[in-house]
This record gives sequence, C-alpha cells and structure tokens, in this order.
Amino acid sequence: MTTAINERGERILTTGEWIGFFSMAIGIFMAVLDIQIVASSLQEIQAGLSATQDEIAWVQTSYLIAEVIIIPLSGWLGRVFSTRYLFVLSAGGFTLASFACAFAWNLPSMIVFRCIQGFFGGAMIPMTFTVIFILFPPRLQSAMTIVVGLIVTMAPTIGPVLGGYLTDAFSWQLLFLINVIPGLVVCFLVLQFLDIDKPNWALLQKIDFIGIALIAIFLGSLQYVLEEGAKDQWFEDDLILMLTVTATISGIAMFWWELINPHPIIDLYAFKNRNFAIGCAFTFVLGIGLYTIIYLTPVYLSSVKGLNSLQIGYYLMVVGLFQLLSAFIAGPLEKKIDLRLMLCLGMCLFALGCWLNGELTAESGYWEFFVPQAIRGGALMLCFLPINTLALGLLPVEEVKNASGLYNLMRNLGGAMGLAVANTLMLTLNKTHYGALRESVSATNEIGQNVTQIELARLTGLALREAEVMTFNNLFQIISFIFLSSLLLAPFLRKVAADRSGAGGH
Repeated sequence: MTTAINERGERILTTGEWIGFFSMAIGIFMAVLDIQIVASSLQEIQAGLSATQDEIAWVQTSYLIAEVIIIPLSGWLGRVFSTRYLFVLSAGGFTLASFACAFAWNLPSMIVFRCIQGFFGGAMIPMTFTVIFILFPPRLQSAMTIVVGLIVTMAPTIGPVLGGYLTDAFSWQLLFLINVIPGLVVCFLVLQFLDIDKPNWALLQKIDFIGIALIAIFLGSLQYVLEEGAKDQWFEDDLILMLTVTATISGIAMFWWELINPHPIIDLYAFKNRNFAIGCAFTFVLGIGLYTIIYLTPVYLSSVKGLNSLQIGYYLMVVGLFQLLSAFIAGPLEKKIDLRLMLCLGMCLFALGCWLNGELTAESGYWEFFVPQAIRGGALMLCFLPINTLALGLLPVEEVKNASGLYNLMRNLGGAMGLAVANTLMLTLNKTHYGALRESVSATNEIGQNVTQIELARLTGLALREAEVMTFNNLFQIISFIFLSSLLLAPFLRKVAADRSGAGGH
C-alpha cells in the first residue's frame, strides 16, 4: 500500500488510523473514569456486598495496586505484543472484568475482579501517549496530547457526578456494566484500524522474571502503604511497618537489578535524559495537585457544606469547563512561546488557584469556589501540554514506549503520595486547630462559665467545623507551595522547539 505524503514531507494519516487513535482515547477515558465513578458509590457497594467500611476500601485499593504495577511494564509488553494487540488485550480484559464486577457475589470476588480490571486498565494510558509520538507528525503531537490530557484530567471530575447519578437512579452494578458496550467497540476498532508496529516475540525468550517480581513487590507494597498508612496510624500498625520495610528492600533491589541486567523489563537509563528526568519530577508534582485536590474538594463540600454528590458535581464541573476552554489557548500558545515559559506560567496559575482555595470560610458558597477552580482548570492544559512535550519530545522513538510507562507511573505515584500526606496532615492539623479553638470555649474561662450545656455543645460544634475549614485551607496552601517550589527545576530543562523534527529527531 502506497503511503501518502503531504507538502511538508509528512505521512498523511489514514481515516482508519484516526478512528483507531480516538478509540484508544475512549478506552483510557473508561479506565480513568472507573476509579472515580466507583469511589462516589462505595457505600452502596458496601451495602450490596455486606462488607464493613474498612473492608470495602479494598475495592479501590486492589484496583490502584494492580494499576500502578502494570504501568511501568507496559513499555516492554508493548514491544512484545505490539501496541495494537496489547491495547486490544487490555481493553478486552478491562471490559470482561467490568462485567464480572457487576455480578460479584461477595467482597473477595469483587476484589479479585477489581484487581484484574486495574491490571488491564492501567496498561492503556501509557500506550496512548506512546502512539501520539509514534503515529503523528510533530505539528499534530501537541494537539493530540491536549486531547488525551483533557480525557485524563476531566474523567475524575465527571466520575463522582455520574457515579452518584447512576447509583441513585439505578443501581451500583450499572457503574461497571456501562463499560461493556464501549469496551467491545474499542476492541474492534483498534484491532481493525491501528497497526503501527509489529510484535517482537523474541523478547519472550529473555523475560526478566526477577525484575517483574521485584517491581510487583516494590510498587504493590508502596501503594498499599500510601493508601492505608494514614488510616492505620502508619508505623504503629505492624502490617504497614512490614510492608514499608519490604518496599524499601525490594525497591533498592529492583533499581540495582534493572541497571545491571542486559535485558531489563524497564529501562531506567531513560532517566539519563535530563529533560525526561525533570519532566517526571514535574508530572509527579502535577499528580500531587490533581489527585489530592480531586479528593479534598468533595470531602470539604460534603463535610463542611453538607452537599450531596450531585451538588458537589456542579462545583467540580467548573474545573473541567475551564480546562476545556484553555485547550483552545494552550495549543496555539505552545507554538508561540518557549515551552519552559509556558510550563512555568501553568504551574504559577495552578499555585494561585490553590492559594485562593486556601482562603475559604464555612460560609463560602459556589462563587467563592468558582474563581479558584476556574484558574486551576485553565492552568491544567498549560501544565500538561509542555510537560509531555518537554519530557518525551527529545527521546528516540524506540525509547518512547518504555519512557511513557515510567512517566505515567510518576504521576500516579505523585497522586498516591499526595493523598497519603494529605490524609495524615488532615488528622494532625485538625487536632491542632481544634485544640487551639477549644481553649477559647473552655469551662474554666469566663466564656465557658456563662453558657449552658446546649450552648457549649453548639460552640464545640462550631469549633470543630472551623478547625476543619482551617485544616483544608492549610492543605490547599501547602499544595500551592509545592507547585511554586517545583519551578526551581525549570531552568535545567533543555529547550524543545514546537517545530522539532520528531521525538529524538535533533
């Protein structure tokens, strides 16, 4: 078949390739959406499976542990099976696991099916980023990165609202069944239309079993510690302590083994590329901001404001709306200014949005939330687009598959660590602020001696609420500080031109 070339000397994509790519985009939307859509309805799933509150947390934890393990392995698996076959296998496995989750008969079966779902779902995201840098010419890579970026960051915003609606209007089983038809369509279209590389079955003859085992133990233990540490009082819990030691030892062994092994399952030498290493640090910070704020805002609105999931959705939709609008600015802007400057602008705006969120009161309503969220939503594309291009744009094409897995892993780890620290600080700061406020309502001072027990209980309730508000404000301010601090890395980035000749084409 003759390959069509345009006047720029670029290969013209076929209609089938466009269909295949956008089918992959639908696949990753399903995978990212699934995390948040289930999180919003855990209480209903808990009741349906007759599980305790601690037990039902495993419905999310099992998914996230499996996802974080498979992401760095996706590069090697993509080289073995090819991008097309691996994506079809992943989307198909995710779809079948979703169907099984809807018919889970007890908690253990649900955990097993969720683990399978996370394992297959996690492989889809890095593969889609890989396709952008392999399939598209440089001038289209930014636009396609925006498309995928919108999907990855908007799905968590839509998830809680959609999950709450489906559960209230129908049942929690529908949260999983809605994946089935789109999943089958995605499998068919990707298999039919996307053929950008060939399987390399020879790699199966030198499988790095030790590397796979060490990665699974390290990332699985680390993810569990980060997910459950705050709830279990960290090192006061024997299991958390044991898994922390396990993660530390296996992590050191994994890095050592993968660096000396001539056929590693993940190529850590990608970090020798300065832009890639710094880009991973920035995406780690972005993961902290994205996942932590998506968690903190609904908790604040539910706990302090007493809003239901649908009302919370109206608040969160502001971020998605302005993120969508900013995509029309970020694309043209990327071609006009230095990507490093664009990244700094985005990080500063995100920090500003967080800081403004940190000046709320218990009486703050929709419009007090609107401005900070609008700023953050507008900043996301200004962060997401240059980070991707700066991190992956100078790598040779053959290294992009492996690097994309590591790059996406860093965002997930940033989110996991951000949530773990936020949950710990939430407990600590809340106690500190409440203790300070409680001193003003003590029975030993003049105020306490002149109020009734009913009034005292009311004042105590107000003190608890204000302590919670102060705690959330502090957390938003800390995230703002983290984003501003990350700008210290920007001067060390090498410039990547918008009209670069291709990934690694310099």
